[in-house]
Amino acid sequence: MDAYDEDASAPRRRRGPGAPGGPDRPPADPGEASPAAAADAAPPQPDAPATDDAADALASGDGSVSGDRPALGDEPAPGDRSVSGDGFASGDRPVSGDGSASGSPAPVSGGAVSGGFGAPVAEGRPSSGVAALSLPYQVGAALALAVVAVVACVHLGMVFLHVAPSNTLTKQHGKAVDEWIYPEFEQNWKLFAPNPLQQNIAVQVRAEVRTADGGSRTTRWYDLSAEDGRAIDGNLLPSHTQQNELRRAFDFYGSSHDAVNRPMGLRGALAEQYLRRIVVLRLARDHAAGSGAVLARVQVRSRITSVPPPRWSGEKVSDKPVYRLLPWWTVPAGEAAGGVR
Repeated sequence: MDAYDEDASAPRRRRGPGAPGGPDRPPADPGEASPAAAADAAPPQPDAPATDDAADALASGDGSVSGDRPALGDEPAPGDRSVSGDGFASGDRPVSGDGSASGSPAPVSGGAVSGGFGAPVAEGRPSSGVAALSLPYQVGAALALAVVAVVACVHLGMVFLHVAPSNTLTKQHGKAVDEWIYPEFEQNWKLFAPNPLQQNIAVQVRAEVRTADGGSRTTRWYDLSAEDGRAIDGNLLPSHTQQNELRRAFDFYGSSHDAVNRPMGLRGALAEQYLRRIVVLRLARDHAAGSGAVLARVQVRSRITSVPPPRWSGEKVSDKPVYRLLPWWTVPAGEAAGGVR
């Protein structure tokens, strides 16, 4: 039962002028003990009826009722609470200067949370990043990052020397720069003025096939650029090879050969070999040789058509295609099966 509720079975206390704490009671004499003090001092009567739960709680001597609730209007005395040597009451609740428990959480000792508020927090190795790895893996990661950084710096330097005007470094180390750049990383400005591309160039190839009975035949022309165009059309993520491999290879060949297809320096031989390997791989993918036959020679040509001008323009261009026919190239035995062996 709550200390604030009155016991229905107990006789009701008298109210009025003569009742203790009544409104009409005259002030007590300083030398006279108050009725409450006299009641506390008098020994308890075994047969005396209980007035209320609060009186029973006060008579018990511990200053609290059942359920550890404080008595009406009174706080437990500081001497009635067990206080540890560090100034905290039992149960790890801090005690204020007057002995009453405050609402502060349990104290923190040694950097770890005590009580029921959480597990101790261990300070150790980070849980993520390179620092979380063991020492051998950290060394391996550092070496890998260093290699990547060195390669990136070398590549940027080579590209800069390739596009920069002629200087002392390019004159002394021009061959090394060209070997690094060509053919995959070549830079040009043909997309921009003053001479943007105004032509469509299609690369086509045919092959001379040696059959199993010793004969030979020539295949039809395969339009490799059209095959790449069909693969790109409607594809949201076309591959880099479908977009640029064949086009860049033929452009590399054209820039390293003269008008009669004679190579100019070592770059010409490299461009010829690069283009030949690409067309042989494409023919093998299209099964141009057929069953039991091998590729003996290949021939490449380009079909050049002008881009039509817009309708509002008065410019007139020819719509007839122009062909550039390259010589026959013998396919080495290592490439005849559709790849380098």
